[in-house]
Amino acid sequence: MRNRFQKQRKIDNKIRIFLPVMICGIMVAVLWNSSSQIFRETKKRQEESLKEAVIKGAVQCYSVEGRYPESLSYLEKHYGLKYDKDEFVISYEIIGSNRMPQVTVIPLNER
Repeated sequence: MRNRFQKQRKIDNKIRIFLPVMICGIMVAVLWNSSSQIFRETKKRQEESLKEAVIKGAVQCYSVEGRYPESLSYLEKHYGLKYDKDEFVISYEIIGSNRMPQVTVIPLNER
């Protein structure tokens, strides 16, 4: 009887140790997944905002000068466009001076 009680006590002790470790592991996994999702959503919003800023700058240039800017650097120099070149690449394709350019934002450093 005593031997049986000691075995049950050892099992209980192992559960007391294992259960909190398992719960902490699950919590870490959930937090990691949540932070990764937040990072992806934030990156996507930055990408969309940057594309919108380029288009607004091009439209503003068209409104003021009567033509769309010939390059992205023109928007940077004359219309104050700023962005992190380590995070994004912008494809700015001119179709004509009186047609809206094609703008594509490509994120770098994908995780």
